[in-house]
Amino acid sequence: MSGDLGGRGGVVARVRGALEGPNTYGNSLPFWAVFAVAVVALAIYPQTTDLFTVQTTTQYFALSFLALSLCVVWGYCGVLSFGQVAFFGIAAYTFGVIGINFSSAAGITAAIVGAVVVGSAFALALGYFMFYGGVRDVYVTIITLVTALVLNTFTAQTAGSEWAIGEARLGGFNGMPDVPNLALGIGSVGFSFDRISTYYLLLFALVATYLGLRVLVNSGFGMTMVAVREDEDRTATFGYNVPFVKLVVFTIGGALAAVGGVFYAAWGNFIDPSVFGILFAALPVVWVSVGGRESLIGAIGATMLIERMRSGLASGVGPPPGAPEWMALGPEWAFVVIGALLLTVILVAPAGVVPYLDRAGKRVLERTGRGSPTEPTEEPTE
Repeated sequence: MSGDLGGRGGVVARVRGALEGPNTYGNSLPFWAVFAVAVVALAIYPQTTDLFTVQTTTQYFALSFLALSLCVVWGYCGVLSFGQVAFFGIAAYTFGVIGINFSSAAGITAAIVGAVVVGSAFALALGYFMFYGGVRDVYVTIITLVTALVLNTFTAQTAGSEWAIGEARLGGFNGMPDVPNLALGIGSVGFSFDRISTYYLLLFALVATYLGLRVLVNSGFGMTMVAVREDEDRTATFGYNVPFVKLVVFTIGGALAAVGGVFYAAWGNFIDPSVFGILFAALPVVWVSVGGRESLIGAIGATMLIERMRSGLASGVGPPPGAPEWMALGPEWAFVVIGALLLTVILVAPAGVVPYLDRAGKRVLERTGRGSPTEPTEEPTE
């Protein structure tokens, strides 16, 4: 029996060894306990609330993939991209076009795969010309932003009947309606996801992606990513192909954004050019900056909290008791409040909320005698 327990302990140790490392926060049993409780709570959540709230939360899950895409590209490889929404939107439109024309479960399955492939291929092509063309630093940010804005301008002027691919009309600034729900199938056998099952599908996909990214960033390749972020030139002197590393990471980020785009389009059964706009392009930067650009869990948490706040403002918040009417907050205040939040975090906790809380927790443990004074002062990244 002790041998069995030892075997199990060995499996647990190997799993934790893959999931934990210097590039992630949450390398302790208490973290995993809290994480498991949070996942269980999210799994139970649809049984405790109304369908509209469940559907809204599903949207947050879809947007979290966009946040993770930027977190990997910017937080771990030092490439600030304003163009993650380009891959997000291209995948969403591709899913809509294929799904509308082939509405069977097998056709929608092909639409999911095709959309992710197209979004990833676009990221691969753009990254190749940038990184192997010697584009660095702020110029990458500019090029990716311009790419998104060009797509925004193009899709906004596709309102005519000539802008149709089969049965799918791009719709210009009015957008593309009738995007199908998610479905999986082979041949005549298939399964379509309703609102509740879509929630669980996205929750499962998000948890699996988060765990997979933890393994990636703590792997040898993850160490190389961080080395490129810290000092490209020095990393190159050790024989690493820096453009190739950045291209691989950029493509992974594009694939993550594409997955989010597919989920987002299927969630709302609609997609329009606003997904390429500058306001939408700025949101991932805000989410990742607030949560911690080197923290995967921070990116997810900040996305869900900030988007919940935006949804609340969209529905309107009345003035405090006895306050004048002008103090009421409406949709027009959403980006003002988000901007103020971003400035506050940058001034108080420049690395983001999760790194700040991690440092604060370690100080408390040291003061209470529970922390080791010999622990290294460098903070891990996630």
